[in-house]
Parts: sequence; structure tokens; C-alpha cells
Amino acid sequence: MYIEIDFNSDEAIYSQLCDQIIMGIAAARLNDGDPLPSVRQLADDIGINMHTVNKAYTVLRQQGYVKVDRRRGAVISVEPDKANALAELKESLRVDIARASCRNITREDVHKLVDQIFQEYDSLRGK
Repeated sequence: MYIEIDFNSDEAIYSQLCDQIIMGIAAARLNDGDPLPSVRQLADDIGINMHTVNKAYTVLRQQGYVKVDRRRGAVISVEPDKANALAELKESLRVDIARASCRNITREDVHKLVDQIFQEYDSLRGK
């Protein structure tokens, strides 16, 4: 599993790790049932603290992307709760669209960007 962390970013490392795993799921590099590396292994591979990886796995579990199995460890498990996912997306987009609006980014610009991102993920999945 390839994870890219920007140690110079203002974004917390655990948050970057969560985002990287979610993007891996969206790009079909990680699939339902795939095991994630152990906390210790991933921390060693990336060069970060084990508590940071543990926090990321906990957040991913709370968001419904990962299940923790005592025997298998952390496993990708995307629960298809579309209504809840749409509500979370709406809240996230609310702030992003406000930022875009402050920078004179139009509705059309956002629609084109969203279409482009979906096309990128579709091509990664082979659709």
C-alpha cells in the first residue's frame, strides 16, 4: 500500500493518512475485505508514531471505512449508508463551496471540477 504524507503540511498526519486510505478505496486500490497493515507496520513504513496510525484507524472505523477484527486487524469495510454519507458530504461541501465563493469560483467551475474528479476515479476503476 502506497501512502504519501506531507510532513510540511498544516494538516494533521492522521488526517492525511485517513484521506490517503479513503482515496485508495475510491480508486479501487483498496477493496472491501482487504486488510490494512498493522499499526506498528504502517507506522514503521511511513516513519510516524504508532499512536498517529491508531488514531487514523479509529477515525476510519468511526466513519465506516474500516472494521477492526481481533484476528485480522484493520480491514477495509465500506458500509453503503448512502443517506448518511450524503449528509456528511453536504456538510463538508458547505465549507468548501463557501471558500470557493470567496475566491470567485463559479458554480460551473465547481461542476466541471467535480465531473473531472469522478472521471479520474472512474478511469482508475476501469469504468
